[in-house]
Amino acid sequence: MMYSSRRKPVLYFKEDRRFLSGKCTVYKLFGLCMVLVVVSLILLQFSCSGDISTPQQQQQQQPCPVETQAAPPAAAADDPTWGPHKLALIIPFRERFEELLVFVPFMHTFLNKKNIRHRIFVINQVDHYRFNRASLINVGYMESGNDTDYLAMHDVDLLPLNSALDYGFPEEGPFHVASPELHPLYHYKTYVGGILLLTKKHYNMCNGMSNRFWGWGREDDEFYRRLRKAGLQLFRPSGITTGYKTFRHIHDPAWRKRDQKRIASQKQEQFKVDPEGGLTNLLYQVESRQEVTISGAPCTIVNTKLDCDQNRTPWCLMA
Repeated sequence: MMYSSRRKPVLYFKEDRRFLSGKCTVYKLFGLCMVLVVVSLILLQFSCSGDISTPQQQQQQQPCPVETQAAPPAAAADDPTWGPHKLALIIPFRERFEELLVFVPFMHTFLNKKNIRHRIFVINQVDHYRFNRASLINVGYMESGNDTDYLAMHDVDLLPLNSALDYGFPEEGPFHVASPELHPLYHYKTYVGGILLLTKKHYNMCNGMSNRFWGWGREDDEFYRRLRKAGLQLFRPSGITTGYKTFRHIHDPAWRKRDQKRIASQKQEQFKVDPEGGLTNLLYQVESRQEVTISGAPCTIVNTKLDCDQNRTPWCLMA
């Protein structure tokens, strides 16, 4: 089903300034102080997640500082009566804890309502290289275990609002949930980012994603070429009438600026196809692995150190 190409505004939350409007009275200042005290106490108790406390900082790049807790009963996310397939929800991640606190419980509830068996994997990059979304998704594939048979490559800042969106097993071919007709920001025809479902078999046929893309952007465009080269038919949602309001985009560009720098020969190299790279030349080590809950939702934190061949991709280094 085709939708209008007219772009609709993205919904952002605006600050409510009415509290400070008008004259500044003693009562308002007292009320403001009380709000600040309450917020400080909440942040102190839930600095990383709804169930965790923050340890002392020991390195510049820390693993997600979480308190390990037992996961809820398996039936919460893994009821065998829901079907034979199980989803590995892969979140490439670094230092976006505010978004993670919203994402994990939201998606756990969303998938449970749809009777989708699932496990949520937060692949947390803790090395000192630039962020590499594609490599982290490759790590997620490698570390997701034999009890899952398909993947969701899922951005942490994109929440599905329409319950009609299909997260089921994509047997016929890769299924792009966040299609250009529905994504609030990206509308070009070859876009396959945001949320993409694949069977593990199909992901392996593509040799995963290229590891050459350090910094933000372009890895999805290269992966689109891999899908075509592998002879896989791409599918997108039909019958969804909510248009660009199908998802909630919770990324604040003013607070979390993207690493869009193009260093050395990266500008030229980013448009080239990487015919050999992917799962076969992925270099990483798992520093730690923790089973945690965030507001009652279970997830697995995989603290990961990527490695970089600086002869091939010198732009992996922080500027």
